[in-house]
Amino acid sequence: MTVNPDLSHLKVQDIGEQGLLKILQGFCPPEIIGDDGAILAIVPTESLVVTTDVLVDNIHFSNITTSAADAGWRAVAANLSDLAAMGAKPVGITVGLGLPGDTCVEWVRQLYQGMGECLNQYGTVIVGGDIVRSPVKTISITAFGQVHPSRAIRRHTAKVGDVILVTGFHGASRGGLELLLHPESSQNLTLQEKQYLITAHQRPQPRLDILTLLESLHPNSSHQLPLPIAGMDSSDGLADAVLQICRASGVGAVIQQHLLPIPPTFFHWLSPTQAREYTLYGGEDFELVLCLPAELAQKLVSQIGQGAVIIGNITESSTVMLRDIHKKNPDQILNLSQGFQHFNQ
Repeated sequence: MTVNPDLSHLKVQDIGEQGLLKILQGFCPPEIIGDDGAILAIVPTESLVVTTDVLVDNIHFSNITTSAADAGWRAVAANLSDLAAMGAKPVGITVGLGLPGDTCVEWVRQLYQGMGECLNQYGTVIVGGDIVRSPVKTISITAFGQVHPSRAIRRHTAKVGDVILVTGFHGASRGGLELLLHPESSQNLTLQEKQYLITAHQRPQPRLDILTLLESLHPNSSHQLPLPIAGMDSSDGLADAVLQICRASGVGAVIQQHLLPIPPTFFHWLSPTQAREYTLYGGEDFELVLCLPAELAQKLVSQIGQGAVIIGNITESSTVMLRDIHKKNPDQILNLSQGFQHFNQ
């Protein structure tokens, strides 16, 4: 039986770079780690998809809201979500880690444990990376995926007449963050509801499962016809995703307010305005926002189940409009400045 050494009192500066690397290499396949780079096998007929995300302490995670293991999970989930948004299946990831010297070694070990727990769900591994001294904890992950060119999902292919489908509820991660920062605000919630929202923030699920559903609903063994879907993930918010797709495709959209995928928990916890804001702009839900023909979208919604909904349609207009069919609120033009933007805070 292997016994893990007690790392609770050790700092990174106590064991140095090589000592830390020895610990972290235990989270990687031994046949891949050890050389100057990783050699990955890619299916010859498929394209390589590469995506990178950087997470910074006290911006994307903190010890108030996120354990080391949860930070590792979320860092991986963000990258796998980007692969899912492209229609790509994961091959592996590399991890760039910047750490202050007084970082606890146990924190780093738990960070990688959280990464591994997320990766294991999808048969994916850490294939390399780097560690450096830094004044602030920084996690930079590059993920590699593969997809046949005809199955790739892009932002710029939305067409007038497409409907807009979202794969799950939005705003839950923002709600979980609120509970973690302000526990006193949860008086109207059951223990189960609180745990749902907190888990949505700390352990989001990248929607790689959607790729299997798309394959079954739109089979194309010869790969001659492209997948008739535009899309991206909603890591920066639902409204942001719709706006980004429309801008890339040169189209507009109408979103029906009564169809917004608001978590049921919100209805007896938040005001209608707060619930709408969290849903549109909360971010970090890591669902997919897809634009596709109505018939295919309806089949996909029925396959996905709870939380999946068609929220609107693509139009010729140059604007993205939030519309209330009940006329209680005026039409609202959405724009990117309403959501989170780096360097604007």
